[in-house]
Amino acid sequence: MAEPILRLSGTVLASLMFQHVNSDSDMEGFILGESRVDEQVTISDSQSDHIHIEEVYNIQKHIACHRLNALYASSGEVNMDALQNMLAKITQDKVIGWYRQRRHTEQHVTFREKLVHEKLKSALSNPHLIFMLLTSSKVTPTGSTHRMEYSAFISRNRCLVNIPVLVTNLGLLEQQAYWKVPALCSAAGYNLTMKKHGSKFFASNGLLKEVNEVNKMNESLQAELQKMCRDVEESECAVEALQAEVSALKKKLEEKRKTAAGKATETCSPPEPRNNTLLLQAVEALFGSAPMLLTQTLNLQACPVPDEHGPTAEMHSDTVQESLNSPQKSPAHGQKRQGERLLGRKKKLTRSKS
Repeated sequence: MAEPILRLSGTVLASLMFQHVNSDSDMEGFILGESRVDEQVTISDSQSDHIHIEEVYNIQKHIACHRLNALYASSGEVNMDALQNMLAKITQDKVIGWYRQRRHTEQHVTFREKLVHEKLKSALSNPHLIFMLLTSSKVTPTGSTHRMEYSAFISRNRCLVNIPVLVTNLGLLEQQAYWKVPALCSAAGYNLTMKKHGSKFFASNGLLKEVNEVNKMNESLQAELQKMCRDVEESECAVEALQAEVSALKKKLEEKRKTAAGKATETCSPPEPRNNTLLLQAVEALFGSAPMLLTQTLNLQACPVPDEHGPTAEMHSDTVQESLNSPQKSPAHGQKRQGERLLGRKKKLTRSKS
């Protein structure tokens, strides 16, 4: 069900109060304006969408009766002749309600006012007729300060229900945003001025041209931002894939290094000792006959063991082989050679003396 709200400007409210203060008695009349229905869709986390419908009544001006109780009798019956004379120059659609101003009373609707309201609803063929009540009271005993109260009512099932009244230039209790729909006004001068100069500021859809340009710029910026977001997302995915490949290759390389290190430790053995053959040959050539350097290795039976790796063993084996291959000479043969040598020496001595 639509929620009714009454809106009026501070100028209209001030004129109603001014008329009430300057009159000698209570006042009543009709309020003119226009009404519309606003639909507001709100999306929240708890629910997908929430539709809020408001029925807004805009008061633009008022018409006062010249005499009190001139429109109806004491029983509440409406005087149709007086009503038609009063609204002769005004279309019936502009009448959205009626008002009454009382002095030194409380904000309470009387029984007669309820009857008059129901009769006016049927006479004007307006089931959504608004009734506005203005009351004043003294705040100080001397009457120097007065309090003015105002409220609005609408009929629901033959009962008057209080509805909120919002004064546009006194600060609203609701949260305000940018108003795309301007305030309603049916003044002829206003409409003429808007038709004359509205094309310079407003587009065909009723919005300001600057607002349309800002909306277009916002849409283009949003499109560019979404494109950049997609590019960044793709680049991030590519980087993640490359990082995964690099980590996998690092793991494989580490495993290969571990396996190679294990194989190396298994196959490697301590190096065999090597003899320096050149050094041995030089030492044997210089100190071959020295008894301290002539060492041999003995076995358990105290027999010399030839060295298999050194040059000594090779020389020893060569000498042994030569001794085996050469024929054995007899001792007589050695004595003969020694005698020959002695004779040769004696001959040299005689030659030198002569």
